[in-house]
Amino acid sequence: MTVPPRPRAARFATFMFFGLNGFAMGMWVVHIPNVERATGISHSTLGALLLVLGGAAFAGMQVAGPLVDRLGHRRLVPAGGILVGLGVCGPGFANSWWALGLSLIFFGFGNGAIDVGMNSHAVVVERAYPRPIMAAFHAVWSIGGAIAAVIGAATLKAGVPTGVTLTGAGLLCVLLSVLSARFLMEPADVPAVVASSDASEPVVTRRPPGRTVWLLGLLALALMLSEGVANDWAALHMEKVLGTSASTAALAYGAFAVAMTTGRFLTDRVAAWAGPAAIVRYGAILAAVGLTTAAAAPWVPLSLVGWALFGLGLSGGVPQLFTAAGNLDTRASGALMARVVGLGYVGLLAGPAVIGGLTRWMPLNVTFAVPVVLCVLAAVFAGVLSPKPEPVAQPVRC
Repeated sequence: MTVPPRPRAARFATFMFFGLNGFAMGMWVVHIPNVERATGISHSTLGALLLVLGGAAFAGMQVAGPLVDRLGHRRLVPAGGILVGLGVCGPGFANSWWALGLSLIFFGFGNGAIDVGMNSHAVVVERAYPRPIMAAFHAVWSIGGAIAAVIGAATLKAGVPTGVTLTGAGLLCVLLSVLSARFLMEPADVPAVVASSDASEPVVTRRPPGRTVWLLGLLALALMLSEGVANDWAALHMEKVLGTSASTAALAYGAFAVAMTTGRFLTDRVAAWAGPAAIVRYGAILAAVGLTTAAAAPWVPLSLVGWALFGLGLSGGVPQLFTAAGNLDTRASGALMARVVGLGYVGLLAGPAVIGGLTRWMPLNVTFAVPVVLCVLAAVFAGVLSPKPEPVAQPVRC
């Protein structure tokens, strides 16, 4: 089936929103040390404010979910992008804990709104394609963060003030949001596109989601909690458990991140062949094997292989869960997406805290048993992604 120009343009616009969101988040992360020094806050205060950022993002997701169903993607997604662009400027000018807190509330709310909006729109665009395309969007999010790291490092080295850098990044996000808005699609646009491309394809009507959406959300929580563990503890594991230098320890997260990004670019083609349930099931098993290897390895090279396998295994699962949630009921796609994305985000925030708490009673590498078990459970319950055939009515004999 040849994809018409409209979905192709919408796909490109979706790439832009995922990229700018990753870019904005990356620019904030790179400048956290500068912002901490400028505001004069302690590490503990910064930790509390980061929780405020996460809470605001969760609130933005829950507000944006129903709104995207009511107002449409052409309004909600660009609005989220503009909020993120404006929000990332604030921390660069904060001079106290309360000013930074207000800035992070605004930034977090916008980040939550665009997260749900762009994922919901990605599901709409994917319906117009004859193959899965969701995982590539998430890969571009990672690319946006990598670009931010490079640009942020360059501006920091050049001595550019934090406020100037973050304002420039924010204005770029606003500009891209405005320019990309006109290319977005609404759910009502998809049937016409599909019909004009291949009229022989059947129209599928889905049952009400019931408890399925909550199971998808719990799977997202399990996989994203595991991802959060790698984000915050991979380098520390290498340094504290294997006794490496800080520079060598950084390779652990690098191996994880590169493998995850690469895996997301490859996932769509594999999902088209094997199906979403297989991606989650076998990916979660690979992730469990990888993290077990990383935690138990006595040698640095083997541990790096484990972290890479962990990232590769986790790379494709979450996009499949988001797609499944958005397709449970096309009339409430945004609201359903908000539940799954929200629960996943809770896991992403909770993972590092859970591991940190457990380290009071056991070694760091032993605490990794928690995400390993969660990955195994995700593999066990991956069957929720396998569509059940509709019952066929039997003819009544008289």
